[in-house]
Amino acid sequence: MNNFISSMFDLSGRTALVTGSSRGIGRAIAETFSRAGARVLVHGCRESDVLREAACACGGIPVAGACGGIPVAGDLTDSAGVEALIEQVRNAVPALDILVLNASVQRYVTLDEFDEAEFLREFQANVGAAFRLVQAFAPAMCERKHGRIIIVGSVNQFRPSPRLTVYSATKAALVSLTVNAAKSYAPHGVTVNNLVPGVILTDRNAEALKSDSYRGMILGQIPAGVFGEPGDCAGAALLLASEAGRYITGIELPVTGGMHL
Repeated sequence: MNNFISSMFDLSGRTALVTGSSRGIGRAIAETFSRAGARVLVHGCRESDVLREAACACGGIPVAGACGGIPVAGDLTDSAGVEALIEQVRNAVPALDILVLNASVQRYVTLDEFDEAEFLREFQANVGAAFRLVQAFAPAMCERKHGRIIIVGSVNQFRPSPRLTVYSATKAALVSLTVNAAKSYAPHGVTVNNLVPGVILTDRNAEALKSDSYRGMILGQIPAGVFGEPGDCAGAALLLASEAGRYITGIELPVTGGMHL
């Protein structure tokens, strides 16, 4: 029974790209995939010691000075950065089996404070880059009749924060991408799903949660009564990336402690 269960979640022989995986939720997903046997490309917006350390964490013990994770960089707020990332991935590995679109940018902007430059920046990084990466890597998955695409959303697509109007809109747009891609690629053995984190204890949320009053107010909106950890999202991602999730496509999978309800 144990071997059977392990085989359902075994990613041995698979290659995955996880965008935004030098820290936070992305790093937790990348490390989990690596432990499940996958070769993982770890992405950051630029080359850095943090990115290289995260890549090494996805490969166990370094061999001959190299680690199992492969660091790749590209600024997704710029179309040239997206193309640079695609080129690096294609030069590094023959093909991708798993694509996790986790990277995103956000800024606290209310509707009254609408800023066109910020609107374009967030839609390029969060939506435009996702469309281009799917376009770049999904066709080969379809040809091989196997692939997993996981698009990371946000609880804001269910409950838009008034302080994150642009960010919330980008995450709602990704739901449409998920549905369209799932319908298009399902006949070719490729699943596409939307993983939806709630309030997860990452460095991105650390500053906002420093305030006791704000922290208490947010906790009051979470039926589970606790904030999530990055590993909570990693387990859900492993389900969607593995054979255990082969018949799951086109869904929104909330990892929110009930906050989306």
